[in-house]
Amino acid sequence: MLRVLIIEDEVVIGMLLAQLLAAMGHEVTAVEGTEEGAVAAAGKARPDLILADERLRAGSGISAVERILRDGFIPHIWMSGAPTHRAILSRGVAELRKPFSELELELAIAQVTMSAAAMGAAGPQNP
Repeated sequence: MLRVLIIEDEVVIGMLLAQLLAAMGHEVTAVEGTEEGAVAAAGKARPDLILADERLRAGSGISAVERILRDGFIPHIWMSGAPTHRAILSRGVAELRKPFSELELELAIAQVTMSAAAMGAAGPQNP
């Protein structure tokens, strides 16, 4: 079981992701729709995994994750219908294009968690 922070400004999508993750056996620590809310939620309950939309109505998912990672690396999955995050994906990081299936989500979670475990969660490294 992973403790997961969802950063998603579309309320319905956030709720559906929370239900899906719970059905997969994970605990959702928070569903946040703003950069500030996401940073605060991560500080309260340090998650094991972050699912983050790149674009938010208030702030940026990219900036939120960058701020959260200042306290240490957390595996994360970028979610977007039109990705703007074009950096080379490192170990412990994946990207899902919306819409995605439950299987694609499961595979992305397995990829980032196994990769982070293999590197000792010491921080991102290029593959």
